[in-house]
Amino acid sequence: RTALNIIQSTTIYDKLCTAFGDEASSFRTFARWTQWFREGREEIEDEERSGRPVVESTAENIEQVHSIINNDSYLTIEELQEQTGLRYGTVHRILCDHLKLRKMTTRYIPKQLTDSQRSE
Repeated sequence: RTALNIIQSTTIYDKLCTAFGDEASSFRTFARWTQWFREGREEIEDEERSGRPVVESTAENIEQVHSIINNDSYLTIEELQEQTGLRYGTVHRILCDHLKLRKMTTRYIPKQLTDSQRSE
């Protein structure tokens, strides 16, 4: 309806908010979509972008880092980087985001610890 200029975009946005409530997209996002439709696009998905895709955080790389840490939890990110051939940022992302680990007293341990576990 926006592409054909049948109904104003604010009216459509109000109906969207009524239908979806708090889960509706922001007006700015909706305005961007309506602009795209007026320009001839038919979908709201992002277009392909140039650049390097994130492919290093694969399940086998995560498992590789996990098994190395289980064998020696005193390793640094640089040492893990040498052993795996992965970039520093990738190793760090795997440790923090995927394995939920952080370095404490030169040893990787789970982030969620009880007070008694911390004192140990």
